[in-house]
Amino acid sequence: MLNPRCEPLMCELTVLKKDEVVFNNAVYAKVEGNKVTVRDVLGVSKVFDDCTIGEVDISKERLLLKPINK
Repeated sequence: MLNPRCEPLMCELTVLKKDEVVFNNAVYAKVEGNKVTVRDVLGVSKVFDDCTIGEVDISKERLLLKPINK
């Protein structure tokens, strides 16, 4: 989607785990096994163990992490 000046819009997500903000401005997320890696536009990343992605809601700009039950 383009804005009126024809620049691409970037959606940055707030990452939540158990209703707590654990990462801001995520532009990338990847699930590998029981880990989720998120990264911001500057390349700062964080890995969350024993999680998967429960929901991505672009309209609310949030990504919810869901714990994996062992």
